Amino acid sequence: MGSGAREGEPTLPVASVARRLGVAPSTLRTWDRRYGLGPSRHTDGRHRRYGSSDIDRLELMQRALLRGASTAEAARYALQQMPRAEIVPPADEPATPAHSAPADGEVPSRLARRLSTAALAMDVGAVQRMLAEALDELGVLAAWSGVVEPVLTALGARWRGVSAGAEVEYLLAECVYAALVRATPVLDAPLNLRPVLLACVPEERDTMPVYALAAALAGRRIGAQLFGVPLPAEVLAVAVRRSAPAAVVLWAHRRDAADPRLFARVSRGRQRSRLFACGPGWDVATLPDKVELLADLPAAAGRVEHVLVGAGR
Repeated sequence: MGSGAREGEPTLPVASVARRLGVAPSTLRTWDRRYGLGPSRHTDGRHRRYGSSDIDRLELMQRALLRGASTAEAARYALQQMPRAEIVPPADEPATPAHSAPADGEVPSRLARRLSTAALAMDVGAVQRMLAEALDELGVLAAWSGVVEPVLTALGARWRGVSAGAEVEYLLAECVYAALVRATPVLDAPLNLRPVLLACVPEERDTMPVYALAAALAGRRIGAQLFGVPLPAEVLAVAVRRSAPAAVVLWAHRRDAADPRLFARVSRGRQRSRLFACGPGWDVATLPDKVELLADLPAAAGRVEHVLVGAGR
């Protein structure tokens, strides 16, 4: 659909559009002035009229508002979904000169803003498209650290301790899980003969990073066996024994869930596996000597690749 009214199509004045949307005409003028969501069709007089695309854009904004987005977020969302020929950015977002080259971090920041706006609008399709774009444009690890994790953290902080609005965080989480699974190729011939077992410690709630790590390793042709749902310690020990993995990576975000004694339970038996602790929950001072601490997901992907096939860092 075009950015404004096409020749010959019906147009409406501000009063008619205001009645259609159930808002005051002054509200529409404010949205036009602040966010660039005004009419795009000029008449012979001083008045401008709304075309079908202008009205569709306003209805997108209104749906986002009804789902809990702020006015600026809803306006940004509407313009992203239906760009105009000349977009006036929301008042809280400065314009970027068209001739300037993207600065370091500009692309992740832009994608993060778009993802947050789509999530706040509860627009599942837009969230899925934003995640696919971020993963394709940046790669799994950069998309995780520069886009997904910051948005999840911001949304979690926004509604911490309250139930209203938490549905946005849950919706985004479900979409992220699905996107990471889709971004994990099925390997016909992985470089490692024995798999990497990736698991969360029991009682861990932050399970999404292991999905990101599995996708990153698969992109390097490293096969992994993933247990995204936290397993009880005895079940995890059996899984390690039966899988005979080349390496075991246990993720912990919560300090109260990171029990270093878990490594003793999973390393029993004749099969030798490299043991790694990953995540902010682990304390290096309490880890057994044979367990290596991995600071973050990029470090984990590089180190596991190096240990198993000699590449990476």
